[in-house]
Amino acid sequence: MGKLSNIEEVVSIKSVLVIDDHPLYCDALVSVLSNMFGSKKFHAANNLKDGLDFAASDNAPDLVLLDLKLPDVTGLAGFFKIKETIPEVPVLVISAESSYEMVQALMDAGAAGFVPKDADQTVFKAAIQRVKEGLKYVPDGLLKDPEKGQQSEMNASDFSCRIAELTPQQNRIMQLICAGKQNKQIAYEMNLAEATVKAHITALLRRLGVNNRTQAAVLVNSTNWPHFSPMSDADARALLS
Repeated sequence: MGKLSNIEEVVSIKSVLVIDDHPLYCDALVSVLSNMFGSKKFHAANNLKDGLDFAASDNAPDLVLLDLKLPDVTGLAGFFKIKETIPEVPVLVISAESSYEMVQALMDAGAAGFVPKDADQTVFKAAIQRVKEGLKYVPDGLLKDPEKGQQSEMNASDFSCRIAELTPQQNRIMQLICAGKQNKQIAYEMNLAEATVKAHITALLRRLGVNNRTQAAVLVNSTNWPHFSPMSDADARALLS
């Protein structure tokens, strides 16, 4: 069974917050959790705002199960907001978006684990058990190298600061990358040699601390950085592959 071997303190789970906009799926998760934990406290929220309100209350949970696609937020932005509100609470992400870039970005950002939304109860229970043991969990095959999931954590403020430090030329290139432009198109629009564009992109990825342009686009669009036009994670992955 897949896992990341980053051992932390054992997690005492007395209450769980489930954030998912599908009531039936939310109820199913609560049912599975009830069977696993018995008489623990559960709270369900169907949007990020309600989830954040509960997380910030006196009833803050010991574990959060978060869907990335919600009515009021999409992508990593919701994850970052939850972590900023309750940074010490493990967040297990459950999402239909399971690209390598998305999962890697989540693990780099400090997620406790990731479970595809179509996973069966066996996988889900294994993930919960790993989180309880203080381990990070990703199913086998979703990350090419699970050890990469142990890179230093990055929060929304860190990433925003890195974007703010880009040179004007790198900022423009990042805009074009998020718009799905290929190197030849970027070179044409900026009146640069294609080799120069490649060099800029290499420096850009290094400065942002990401592995490839797709991961950069996913993070930029997910953090709602105002200089860039929003774009779905799926579109970014398709256009930049």
